[in-house]
Amino acid sequence: MTFPDSKYSDIAAYCDDYFQQTKTAAAGVDRQRLAEAAELLEAAYQRGATLYVCGNGGSAAIANTFVCDHAKLIQTDTNLVPRVVSLSANIPMMTAIANDISYDDVFVYQLRTSARHGDVLLSVSSSGDSENVVKAAAWARQNKLEVIAFTGFNGGRGGELASVHVHVEADNYGVIEDTHQSLMHILAHFIRQNRMSEDLIAARKF
Repeated sequence: MTFPDSKYSDIAAYCDDYFQQTKTAAAGVDRQRLAEAAELLEAAYQRGATLYVCGNGGSAAIANTFVCDHAKLIQTDTNLVPRVVSLSANIPMMTAIANDISYDDVFVYQLRTSARHGDVLLSVSSSGDSENVVKAAAWARQNKLEVIAFTGFNGGRGGELASVHVHVEADNYGVIEDTHQSLMHILAHFIRQNRMSEDLIAARKF
């Protein structure tokens, strides 16, 4: 059954059901896959590799926020200096590629330009089937880059290509994107606190 499957006349009732959907989606995230994603990211940050993040629409906003929360937050009070680049942030580059070549190539073109062996790609796509995300993931795997995929719905081709597939079992874009945003924060907070002392954790705001 999809949500919503009928019309609501009361926003309070819609709010209650929406938050219940979000709670159910969050509870269904595979914690082992999340642990694998955290381990992969922390190892990449430790060795000085670059994390590339991409997504469209709301997922592009999550990709851009990844840069702030992982590059800035994680290095505060830790010995890590994460290198994080959003492939969704360079508007002149994206529009040039889309206009002159194809929108399907806006992420893979940037990866071919900058990515190196040992780097990591994290894709954010509710459907998992956005062509530009799939092309980027396919190139990354062919060139020995690990790929973490945040998906929803049935996971799509992006989920199948991933080294680590973090899937949100939901069928509403808002619920999926809210959960992806939370997962992005959870990964940043967990990696940060993992490098901090108990006393320092208690003294800081996360």
